[in-house]
Amino acid sequence: MTDTRKTRLDGLAVSLILICCVIWGLNQVIVKMTLPVVPPLMQGALRSALAAVLVGLWARHRGIGLLQPDGVNRAGVIAGALFALEFCCVYWGLQYTSASRAIVFLYLAPFIVALGMPFISASERLRPTQIAGLCLAFGALALAFRDGLVGPASQPSRQWLGDCLSVVAAAFWGLTTLWIRATPLATATPERTLFLQLAVSAPIMALASVLAGEPLPQLASALAWGSLGYQSAVIAFASYLTWFWLLRHYPATRVSAFTFLTPVLGLVAGVVLLDESLSVPMLIGLFGVAAGLWLVNRR
Repeated sequence: MTDTRKTRLDGLAVSLILICCVIWGLNQVIVKMTLPVVPPLMQGALRSALAAVLVGLWARHRGIGLLQPDGVNRAGVIAGALFALEFCCVYWGLQYTSASRAIVFLYLAPFIVALGMPFISASERLRPTQIAGLCLAFGALALAFRDGLVGPASQPSRQWLGDCLSVVAAAFWGLTTLWIRATPLATATPERTLFLQLAVSAPIMALASVLAGEPLPQLASALAWGSLGYQSAVIAFASYLTWFWLLRHYPATRVSAFTFLTPVLGLVAGVVLLDESLSVPMLIGLFGVAAGLWLVNRR
């Protein structure tokens, strides 16, 4: 593995990002199915803890040191705290606003990355056409979730609180990406970056679960272990390890822009797996996101 950073996305990068987006889109369905047996914050805590063990075993197999005294650990602690705060805001926000509104606000994160990256790397400053591509992708995403945005909220008097928490979660997501690029984590191995983030976020989310008064998880359930196994091994271990490898080798702004596909692909997963209806705004949104990504990444 080299430290050479490429200036644009190649076929390998696009393929890996698309796989990650499909996996993350399925994650919403898996989490929703598991809520009856494992509450959301505890799901996040257990997922991080189990994935940290997997990363540790993988790193040991490859001979990669995870806790070397070189300054990376301190940056990793902050990255893990940002990661945990992001998910705490997402889960708490969903108590007051709809999932559709939360998803749209959460995907303000690529704009935060786009605004912050020029201060870290001047080569990642976006041109006007690329900014237009980001705006097009976000507008298409909002269109795909139009019904949830204009529909009645479960608790409309507190909907503003859920929306605000979703925006704060987007800020933490974007700041996590910027922090990784601006600190020694940028040159650390993906295994080390991910391990530090998981190891720090697990106890924070577990504490948040206790403070929120969540019920104890029903770990005797086959659904609980199947879901946690998938979330830990496939999402938090394999896909996040791939994500941090991408952030190390490719422009963070262009990589982050592709995350607009995640919620739209989640809608498609709902159509395929949950027999939900496929609407015209969803199709238009999917093509709009694709067009926006083309503008961001075209030569």
